[in-house]
Amino acid sequence: MATVTFQHASRTYPGTDAPAVDGLDLEIGDGEFLVLVGPSGCGKSTTLRMLAGLEPVDDGHIIIGDRDVTDVAPKNRDIAMVFQSYALYPHMTVAENIGFHLKVKKMPKKERRARVEEAARILDLHELLDRKPAKLSGGQRQRVAMGRAIVREPQVFLMDEPLSNLDAKLRVQTRTQIAALQRELGVTTVYVTHDQTEAMTMGDRVAVMNDGILQQCATPRELFTNPVNEFVAGFIGSPAMNLLPSNTEGADATYGTLRVPLTPDQLEALTSGSITVGVRPNDFEISAEGGLDATVEFVEELGSEAFLYCFADGTDKEIVARTDGLSSLQSGDKVSLIPRPAGLHLFDTKSGARLPA
Repeated sequence: MATVTFQHASRTYPGTDAPAVDGLDLEIGDGEFLVLVGPSGCGKSTTLRMLAGLEPVDDGHIIIGDRDVTDVAPKNRDIAMVFQSYALYPHMTVAENIGFHLKVKKMPKKERRARVEEAARILDLHELLDRKPAKLSGGQRQRVAMGRAIVREPQVFLMDEPLSNLDAKLRVQTRTQIAALQRELGVTTVYVTHDQTEAMTMGDRVAVMNDGILQQCATPRELFTNPVNEFVAGFIGSPAMNLLPSNTEGADATYGTLRVPLTPDQLEALTSGSITVGVRPNDFEISAEGGLDATVEFVEELGSEAFLYCFADGTDKEIVARTDGLSSLQSGDKVSLIPRPAGLHLFDTKSGARLPA
């Protein structure tokens, strides 16, 4: 096991002007499960490939443990990678696939078999060791790919969207298994996904990237309750945070009939007259008056909760509010959405930065 450190690491692909990863500074703790998340093209997979040695580092350094591996060949970095495509050998059994790397390394047959059986125990693959990949389900194939990484006993696991080929139900089941497995093994793990639900449920910390730049790295709770900027606020959470582009009138931010009082520190921190008010769907109270007047467009009933999709009066902005249980509201009903004071998030519209509390 080992720490992983990116020191101002950058990568620019030939023929492009903007770096795919731009000056990344990030430290991953020994035994930590860190998830890299962000929209397509944000640089998360490039970051993982740089760590694996599959992409060169144009500037900066990458350190595993106390060793600078920036210019070290992939095979000498003591890492194991799990891809989204499984990459199993179709003519080999499960046991042969799991132990293939050990065979290449000329490990004695008895020791090799012991490691394969231990990985099979951890991943509940004992009954499948003599099968070939064609006879396995998608989830079973992914577990075989995980087993192949486990037997190598690396310092670092790298996982590149390993669940993207699974159906929704199997994804939920497998992500729970991966998280439990990582805690049992205690191996430093870097996991890439575009699915923020995966990120929030699996990672000890989550690193949010956009346009090649690290936006914020924090615990899932910290990202949800204290996003550092407007991008992180809008990206983390499902349904997404409502972001209302507002104007300042005196000491208030205004959007439609909603008025949010601002502190002197918040007014001083503004770089323009525009402010974005953020409210998560669960931080709205539904009332008849006193908040943001809106019209219900659609009600999504989920049994234990309901989501109201509304349009603020006089705007074309869709706003989502959550209620407990089954809702009595219907399409066309008038409501007033009152944000809970503790659930308000304020951002400078021009810079995107969070304003002081």
